[in-house]
Amino acid sequence: MTDKPLWRLGAGKQAELVASGEISSTEAVTAAVERMREVNPALNAVVDDMGDEAIEEAGRLDRLFAESGAVGPLHGVPVTIKENIDQEGRATPNGVAAFKNVIAPADSPFVKNLRRDGAIVIGRTNTPEFSFRATTDNPLHGRTFNPWNDWASAGGSSGGASSAVMSGMGAVAHGNDIGGSLRFPSAATGAATVKPGFGRTPAYNPSQKEERGLLAQIMSVQGVICREVADVRLAMRSAISYDAHDPWMVPMPFDGPVSEGPVSVAFTKNPFEMELHPAVDKALDAARDALADAGYNVTEVEPPNVREIGQEGLRALFGETKALLLEVMRQAGSPEFNRYMDICFEFSPPYEGDDLLRAFARRSGHVRDWLLFLREYPLVLTPFLLQPTYSWNRDMEGREGAMEIMYKGFYSFAMNYLGLPAGNVPASYNEGLPVGVQIVGRRFREDMILDACEAVESRVGIMAEKLFERG
Repeated sequence: MTDKPLWRLGAGKQAELVASGEISSTEAVTAAVERMREVNPALNAVVDDMGDEAIEEAGRLDRLFAESGAVGPLHGVPVTIKENIDQEGRATPNGVAAFKNVIAPADSPFVKNLRRDGAIVIGRTNTPEFSFRATTDNPLHGRTFNPWNDWASAGGSSGGASSAVMSGMGAVAHGNDIGGSLRFPSAATGAATVKPGFGRTPAYNPSQKEERGLLAQIMSVQGVICREVADVRLAMRSAISYDAHDPWMVPMPFDGPVSEGPVSVAFTKNPFEMELHPAVDKALDAARDALADAGYNVTEVEPPNVREIGQEGLRALFGETKALLLEVMRQAGSPEFNRYMDICFEFSPPYEGDDLLRAFARRSGHVRDWLLFLREYPLVLTPFLLQPTYSWNRDMEGREGAMEIMYKGFYSFAMNYLGLPAGNVPASYNEGLPVGVQIVGRRFREDMILDACEAVESRVGIMAEKLFERG
């Protein structure tokens, strides 16, 4: 056993205690639900409390355990699900008041995969309108707070997920990422994540009325946010189970071949014409030193065209959004949200018509350049943002505020546009808030990224422990 409260334990430790019979699923889930009900009123991370149903489900799993043992590696682990993917019988509003009565007819494949392996959903987490901001606030549910302080953003669009898991509301939080929505919240709260690569995890909502645009299909991925890297690995092994509802999904094992000799890591701090904040510079140095001491061969070298790729990816995504989603955004989105979109379109003009088609064509060249680069350097250590965590409403503070986050997030957007996996792990601590770095890897090698993230975590420590000790 342990002297820590059960809600504070990681997913792996909880699953281990349940599997050994030292605790029951009901005890694990009840502890998480009680913690949720204690801290969520101040954080507004979980917007659909499923605690009573979760405790009932835990009892069912306890009975199954008594008969035949654990149903899977996540047996009895309390988790949360972001409110923009389907869960049978629950609303999928995507942060939009007009969609509050969209009720899912069935579980999305990602939810199904976690539940099949024994995870128990205790609640659904907040997301901004249309899941399209780097902070989490909306007219339907209101603002989600960062558990470190009231000033800072909890990140977006999976800000509810990051705030929930970092404050002890479940050991695994589902999130998704089309331009940084797993990594922005993880960087903001000190959590660990890996944005899966294109084709790695299944994406499909049974409630959908039409298919997503091509770039949304290629760039958006489902994943998890956890307090520690080992739990990201544990949950991802369950999440990647193949589902034919997603035509892009590739049935690949999670763990790839072990590398012979030291793994080469490319390292860059390049802010291009902008400024790299000293706290981010310090975090990058800490991550570099941790990797070098762990036996990685770290070389400062520029990866190909990352600024250009990030900007092109954003303009292409805005072009698809303008063509396919803007009408419904105008109708269902708040005036504040639509002003924000107008500002984004001004500083990052959407590709339209033939220009959008040409951008799609150029994308293959960018992907090729990176795949060739990754042959020599299987991992790449980069900034995530050029600055530490921003204020909670910074992206709504006119052109300057939106540009500070969206325009300077090119290291994030580039990886979605390329379809490459990218992890985020805290590597430093600055003025009471964690500072994250990004580690990019080869296709279907999230396992290698997590190995490197664990090397950084081993040096820096698990940020949630600092948060809990602070009280």
